[in-house]
Amino acid sequence: MSRLKVGVIGVGGIARAHMPGWAESPNTEVVAGADLSPAALESWGANHGVSRLYSDSAELIKAPDIDIIDVCTPNMYHADLSIAALEAGKHVICEKPLAPTPADVQRMIDARDRSGKLLMTAQHFRFSGKSKALKAEIDAGALGDVYHARSWMLRRTAIPTRPGFLLKQHSGGGATIDIGVHILDLTLWFMGNPRPVSVTGVASKRLAKNPKAFGLWDNLNTVPPEMDVEELALAFVRFENGATLVLEVSWMLHHNTDSEDMQMWLYGDKGGSHWPRCEIYQTNYDTKQLINRSLKLTRDQAEPHAQECIEFAQAILDGAPSPVPAEQSLQVMQVLNAIYESEASGQEVLL
Repeated sequence: MSRLKVGVIGVGGIARAHMPGWAESPNTEVVAGADLSPAALESWGANHGVSRLYSDSAELIKAPDIDIIDVCTPNMYHADLSIAALEAGKHVICEKPLAPTPADVQRMIDARDRSGKLLMTAQHFRFSGKSKALKAEIDAGALGDVYHARSWMLRRTAIPTRPGFLLKQHSGGGATIDIGVHILDLTLWFMGNPRPVSVTGVASKRLAKNPKAFGLWDNLNTVPPEMDVEELALAFVRFENGATLVLEVSWMLHHNTDSEDMQMWLYGDKGGSHWPRCEIYQTNYDTKQLINRSLKLTRDQAEPHAQECIEFAQAILDGAPSPVPAEQSLQVMQVLNAIYESEASGQEVLL
């Protein structure tokens, strides 16, 4: 069987993390790329041996031999590009967030349903060996009924200073949908994706207002004054099954970490757990003993960004469901969007 042919849209950023997966997969071959930057496009093509380069993504999408479109653009362009690709009969893997609003995610789901093709959000944390091991334990009942979670993804002066992240016209939002989408998606997945029913949240920009503020991850560049998105978001979420979640995300805090601290606690009626330590905490009430155990982990099959691409291609060939269903991404964006709504109204938002 010939390999699935992949076209990448937006080659200058996160696409670099996807390319090893397409190369490692026995089922795929990257044959084309599109980008608005001629320099980025030429450099990417030379680095990866790809000669079909498009300045207009619509031309790539229309190419009849392309099977998969990999959307790696800033957030605000995800929905329209993905919908166009689905309507052209392509399978689509799209970087997170799937789209910056629930309405846009729903449009993508509708286009997927009309096309009969696969649509997947590139939530790479799900594909690490640690995440898969803990998910298997939870699904096997180690925690019982999970009724509360605490999750955070906090950075210390590690704000991305590029316009694609800091200008709402490109990003649709700040830390909430840039990194909040990571830890929230993983938490909801571990919890079994219960339906969220209400959100109380705040979103703010404080440290970034300092004219000397800078980002550790962008060559110590200063934060541009035209930044119009939030650096911090906090939320309390209630779910239909009675479970609750406390969520904290930030690009820049005076926090005890060199760059990034991403952690999650899950609490069930049979046990608790911590990710990424992958520990299970249980109580033997008969012997009055506290039981702590660490999961046995195997080496990652591939780096998680690569593994998500490998598994997406395999799902297409197997006729299997999307490894990250868009309906689950819709839940994530309903919560994150409600944080913005709650900040604006100063009230709890019902979903």
